[in-house]
Amino acid sequence: MDLNLKNPLVFFDLETTGLNTTRDRIIEVSLLKVYPNGKEEVKTRRLNPEMPIPPESTAIHGITDEDVKDCPTFKQIAKSLADQLEGCDLAGFNSSRFDVPMLAEEFLRAGVDFDMSRRKFIDVQIIYHRREPRTLEAAYAFYCNKQLDNAHSAESDTRATYEVLKSQLDHYPDLVNDIDALSKEYSSFNDNVDLAGRMIYDEKGVEVFNFGKHKGKPVEEVLKNEPSYYAWMMDGDFPLNTKQVLTKIRLRGMTG
Repeated sequence: MDLNLKNPLVFFDLETTGLNTTRDRIIEVSLLKVYPNGKEEVKTRRLNPEMPIPPESTAIHGITDEDVKDCPTFKQIAKSLADQLEGCDLAGFNSSRFDVPMLAEEFLRAGVDFDMSRRKFIDVQIIYHRREPRTLEAAYAFYCNKQLDNAHSAESDTRATYEVLKSQLDHYPDLVNDIDALSKEYSSFNDNVDLAGRMIYDEKGVEVFNFGKHKGKPVEEVLKNEPSYYAWMMDGDFPLNTKQVLTKIRLRGMTG
């Protein structure tokens, strides 16, 4: 089933030095851009992470320090990448928990303003786990009746994710072929204030902390009553996106 699109939808996958969004870096990014008319464009780039790639990461994706030593850094391609994603919605497999936060973090580190709030997100893994809980390889075999070759290659995983979503729409008659609806029901970002989910919206739409001693308490209230908590978070090992959102809430409270 072809996708019913209002905006271009970019399926993407990242290979990285590790799983820590604050410390690790992207070493490969693959984009599959699907236009409303069905046209497809694929672009894959390897990047120099400016840090050693741990052997345990190489064992998963097969990319070594030697493979990326002459590649551009993320900062060097950040602006052109942001331009490619302008006006697009995003989709991926397990992207809500990792790929989107990692991508946002890299844009912030590069000083490129990429507003995640202006686009919709679909995590194909969420659809899959709610319907048939398994891995991408199993999802590809189940929905597409194919064997996924070169698993953990960014481009192979990106292409497989696109094919899985189309097959899911064929497989489930009640799954609406509409990006707005899919994003609302199958994205874990809906309740998140920041991409990492350190702050979420409660049932009244109020921003509350989602961790630690102030879990469940309104962010603005905590920052007003305990100013040192803001300093602690800003000095802590939190994603730049979390710090950026926290600062916006703090400034709003000071001027409100």
